[in-house]
Amino acid sequence: MSRRTDRVNELLRAEISDIIRREARDPRLEVMLSITNVETSDDMRHAKVFVSVFGTAEERTEVMRALKAGKPFYQRLLRQRLPDLRLIPDLAFVSDESIERGQRLTNVLNELAREREP
Repeated sequence: MSRRTDRVNELLRAEISDIIRREARDPRLEVMLSITNVETSDDMRHAKVFVSVFGTAEERTEVMRALKAGKPFYQRLLRQRLPDLRLIPDLAFVSDESIERGQRLTNVLNELAREREP
């Protein structure tokens, strides 16, 4: 990835996070969630937005539905907030379970450490 792509990815991640936190009014988004990463295509026309949801599987499903339904709203606000970008990429929200996997792994390691103690 180029430096420009990295900067655009980070800018989009920060702006989308801010929009969801401050502007979105969907009650399904009131759970704890985090935009963990954004990956834009080489031509900057498409972006995968990785979302981590701290909650149940049902809450995760509802959050993803809410984000997909609000996509035109987010795109419009990004266009207003980032006038220097010639093109606002088409957003695709993807569930990111890496934080949950990391937490499960930490729990397993802690359990193994407790078992080894005399």
